[in-house]
Amino acid sequence: MKDGKCSKYFPKQFQPETIVDQDGFPVYRRRDNGHTVLKNGIQVDNRNVVPYNAKLLTKYQAHINMEWCNQSTSIKYLFKYINKGYDRITAAIVPNDDGTSNQPYVSPSEASWRIFSFPIHGRKPAIERLYFHCEGQNSVYYTDFDRINTVLEKPSVTESMFTSWFEANCKYPEAQNLTYSKFVSKFVYVKKKREWKPRQKGYTIGRLIWVPPTTGELYYLRLMLTHVKGPHNYNDIKTVNNVKYDTFRDVCFAMGFIGDDREFIAAIKEANHWGSGQYLRLLFVHMLLSGSINRPRHVWSKTCHLLADGILYAQQRIANNRGIIFPIL
Repeated sequence: MKDGKCSKYFPKQFQPETIVDQDGFPVYRRRDNGHTVLKNGIQVDNRNVVPYNAKLLTKYQAHINMEWCNQSTSIKYLFKYINKGYDRITAAIVPNDDGTSNQPYVSPSEASWRIFSFPIHGRKPAIERLYFHCEGQNSVYYTDFDRINTVLEKPSVTESMFTSWFEANCKYPEAQNLTYSKFVSKFVYVKKKREWKPRQKGYTIGRLIWVPPTTGELYYLRLMLTHVKGPHNYNDIKTVNNVKYDTFRDVCFAMGFIGDDREFIAAIKEANHWGSGQYLRLLFVHMLLSGSINRPRHVWSKTCHLLADGILYAQQRIANNRGIIFPIL
């Protein structure tokens, strides 16, 4: 309870049938059949019932509440939580009501799970991050004590996973019909030899590393890599209909990828799959400051529902009122 109201927004409203609201959340059926139960001197009805799964309650004989989750955006929060460490609680120090301490909290069940080294989470299939770079701009790693001649003689100065992809496209005919991200489903990269070999077993999904639009040519190269198949070199990526363009931005414009701010809208939508609402808003601000958006209001109108992620929930928590609605202008 907070200020005389339930912090979980109970009791709910009666609902004749289960529906999905405009935000994708389930609104469960709550029959108004007149049945009530007296609990601790309080009359409760179907409006007070917490969503549950009868089979799990029967099996584990424990306090288990469940709600249906059907939104892909929930995945990013799932991965965020499994990397936040131990559960934490806010404990009040009595008799000093003003003092609180935010400390890790390990429940008995979690302690047992970790003592026996049971897995916390699993992932399948494997995902390989695919790096790329503009011509002559591949990363070279060295220590403070390496001599400059030694650094310049490293194979990574001229070779990389990305440039090895060009060589594999020349060597294997079946690679001609694959984009960079699809390539790893059929081939595997051997780091020691710095070359791609046909995949013998397993299944892997490729994911191009994300770069913001403010990176310029690197961002436009990424746009092309989502479409071009089997290039032998950088010039092949810059060539469309037998016309070679000077920059990746020019070839993206020729392909119709840019010019109407579609690239900025696509960038925000892609970042929404893993970034928080605060991150998306910061990304949008950087786009505005870069001065490269032709129609900022158009980009806002297409992505405002994503940029507003988390704002309504935070305000509902502050006001302790789940019914608050803020229209997006």
